[in-house]
Amino acid sequence: MPELTELAPVIRPMGAFLSLTLIFIVAEYGYARLAHHDHDHDVRETAASVGVALGNLGIRTLEGGLAALPFVLLYQVRLFEFPMTTAWAWAALFLATEFAYYWFHRASHRVRWLWATHAVHHSATHFNLSAAIRLGWTGQLTGAFVFFLPLAFIGFPPVAIGAMLSAGLLYQFFLHTAVPVRLGPLEWVLNTPAHHRVHHSCNEACLDKNYGSVLIVFDRMFGTFATPPADEPLRFGLKGREPSNNPLKIALGEWGYLLRDAAQAKGLRGKLRVLFGAP
Repeated sequence: MPELTELAPVIRPMGAFLSLTLIFIVAEYGYARLAHHDHDHDVRETAASVGVALGNLGIRTLEGGLAALPFVLLYQVRLFEFPMTTAWAWAALFLATEFAYYWFHRASHRVRWLWATHAVHHSATHFNLSAAIRLGWTGQLTGAFVFFLPLAFIGFPPVAIGAMLSAGLLYQFFLHTAVPVRLGPLEWVLNTPAHHRVHHSCNEACLDKNYGSVLIVFDRMFGTFATPPADEPLRFGLKGREPSNNPLKIALGEWGYLLRDAAQAKGLRGKLRVLFGAP
C-alpha cells in the first residue's frame, strides 16, 4: 500500500508552485502596465489573493497525507488494474478526471454547502492570474474529494489521480490570464481564457456556465456552455456580496452567511434546504 507521505507532495499545494505563480502574476501585471491594460489589476486585491493562497497552503500542509487516505483505501478494493506505463491508461484517466471535475465544479455552483468554499475563488472583482490562487480553505471539510473517489475504486492509482488533478490545476492557472488569448479552432474542444472569463463573470447570462477544467466538451454536451454577451461588458465578483481585501473574510465570509441563514431557517427540512440547496 502506498505511504501517505508519498501521496502528500502530489495532492497538497507546494510552496515552490506558489512561488512560480507569483512570478507569472508579476509578469502579467508588468505586461498590463506596458500595454496600458492595468485596469484589469488591483494591487490590494492581488495582495489579498496572495494572503488567501498562503492560508490555503498552510492548511494543506497541516492536513498532510490525510486527504489521500480514502483514495488509498478504495484503491485496495479496486475493480480493475490499469497499467499506468501505457499511454491509453493515462488517456483514460485524463478523460475520467475531466468528467469527474465537470460534475464537481457544477455541484460547487449549485449546492450551497460546496459553494461556501468555491465562492472564495469567485470573489475577485478583477479577472487576472492572481484570481487563480484565490482558493478556499475548507474543501476537505465539504467533502469535495468524494467526486474523485470513484477513480480510485475503478482502479486508477491514487498517485496518478493526484498527478492528473495537479496538472489540471496548473492548466487552469493560465486560464485566468487577463491577456486576450484566443486559440482558434481549439476553442471548440479546450477550455480557454475566453471561456473561463465567462465562467467568472457575474453577468446574468454567464452565471453557472463553462465548468470545464482542460476540456470544454462536457459543457457543450450538457448545455452549460456560454459565450460572452455581445451587448454588455463582463463584470466580476460575487453577486450580492460586498468585495473585501481581508483574507480571513474572503476565505470564511460565505460560511458566515450560510450558517446564519441555516440558523434562521425553520425546522430541519428548512435548514437542510439552506445547506444543500442552490446558492
